Amino acid sequence: MRLPNVKTTEDIDYAVIGVPFDTGTTYRPGARFGPAAIRDISSLIKPYNVPQRINVVDELSGVDYGDVSVIPGFIEDTYQQMVRGLMPIVKAGVIPICLGGDHSITLGELRAIASVHGPVALVHFDSHFDTIDSYFGKKYNHGTVFKRALEEGLIDVTHSIQIGMRGTFYSEDDLNGSADLGFEVITSFEMREL
Repeated sequence: MRLPNVKTTEDIDYAVIGVPFDTGTTYRPGARFGPAAIRDISSLIKPYNVPQRINVVDELSGVDYGDVSVIPGFIEDTYQQMVRGLMPIVKAGVIPICLGGDHSITLGELRAIASVHGPVALVHFDSHFDTIDSYFGKKYNHGTVFKRALEEGLIDVTHSIQIGMRGTFYSEDDLNGSADLGFEVITSFEMREL
């Protein structure tokens, strides 16, 4: 969006932070290139919001804070790096907008935010729940993020929702897993009906 590339929390409403990490994926790597690609294409964004009749850039102040220093191949170390990198932003009351990276980075974001604000409500638009216990025998990856976040007390599940979930699944248990954990769930099929 042609934002200034500045590591500051002074007089800003939001900070865009890249998290170029994709070691948590189990299918196809490459999401580590996401932050750079999003930044490249965002230079074409037009700032005027028609429904709200405002120029977003005039109403909100933001910066491109750069990238968090990730450690490719080491997800738990990268989570620690994310928390360290996001803490100055979160503590200053600035809204972090993280560009990933695979889904696994959400756990680092939630750890930083919840450490300042306590458990947060989650509004999760996706096609997958990301609430399984392990994937390929590993507890930390893109499919286990919200299961770990619940175990760590980072999410207020009573005020959280997952929207757009779709199959296929391994079993009916996969479809009911998030609801059993307390999430409100609206599948993609229900969403179409609504």
